[in-house]
Amino acid sequence: MSAAYRFRQGVRALVAWLRPVDDALARQYLTPPLYDLYRHMRRAERQHSLRVLRDLLAAGHTHPDLLTAALLHDVGKSRVRFSLPEKVLVVLVKAAAPRRFRTWSSGPAHGWRLPFAVSEQHPTWGAEIAAAAGASPLAVTLIRRHAEPLIGPPRDETERLLLALQEVDNRN
Repeated sequence: MSAAYRFRQGVRALVAWLRPVDDALARQYLTPPLYDLYRHMRRAERQHSLRVLRDLLAAGHTHPDLLTAALLHDVGKSRVRFSLPEKVLVVLVKAAAPRRFRTWSSGPAHGWRLPFAVSEQHPTWGAEIAAAAGASPLAVTLIRRHAEPLIGPPRDETERLLLALQEVDNRN
């Protein structure tokens, strides 16, 4: 992802409190327990999830598990809160020192390593949280794998849906 993309992302997070969140749209695609998970996400993350959902819908995607994953792919970040400056630090380290990022992100989510762990581990946490709230196995898989790069073209329906989610997530 480009520096310009990351800059726009940071600005969106800073002004998230100014923009409305169409939570009613999310309610249309989530069961009540999954909607409760969505509502526990930060405002900026809900706005991001709604942009992902809208882009998928605009592209003609209707698979319910894909739409659920669009709304909940970052729900694991709600397990541990970290600040915007910490997010910026993670992005910078990930770009400038990827080996350090991998080392720092592999440990427990506490202390100074917390933002690195959240960045790396939130897909797994999100999948666990969504599964416990009754998400389908496919939605859980999409959430767990949303940050996992695909190697080669998609081999099956799961990977086709995953690729659609990743492409839209990366644009938003």
